[in-house]
This record gives sequence, C-alpha cells and structure tokens, in this order.
Amino acid sequence: MEMYNPPHPGEILGEDILKPLGLSITEAASHLKVSRKTLSKIVNGRGVITADMALRLEKVFRNPSASTWLAMQNDHDLWHLKQGELDVTPYQPDAA
Repeated sequence: MEMYNPPHPGEILGEDILKPLGLSITEAASHLKVSRKTLSKIVNGRGVITADMALRLEKVFRNPSASTWLAMQNDHDLWHLKQGELDVTPYQPDAA
C-alpha cells in the first residue's frame, strides 16, 4: 500500500538521527565529508539523498541502510510526481 505523502528523508535524518545524537548540521556534515550547505538542503527538504549520500549516511550512522535511504527518497519523489499531470499517452500498438 502506498503511503500518503511520505516524509522527505531529510526530515527523518534531522529528527530521528541528528537531534537524538545532539549533532548540529555542521558537525554531521563534517563526519559525512560534505558541505554544510549540502546537508542543510537535505535536512530542510530542499535537497535529495543521492546514492553517494545514502552510502555516506549508512557508513557514518550505520542505520538505516543506503538502500533504505534511497527507497525513502524514491517514495517521496514518486508520490509528489503522481500528484501532478504528465503529458504522455499510453502506447497502443497499431491493429494490423
């Protein structure tokens, strides 16, 4: 069953990982070896978790896995895309 409006994974990162650990965005960015700006954009829902970032998150925080981070990002993105209209039509092969 598809979740209604899945949260941005950055929200989960900020609320469920950084806050309980008492880590600032600056401190976490340093551990992840990314810029503060990059991590801030993700935590504030304006950036995306790429495969590279997902692997960094897995290696630094151990859980969730990189696959889980990517799945959360995909679920979020897909749900929002489905809310809009795509200008495509279904393929219908010629009846011969």
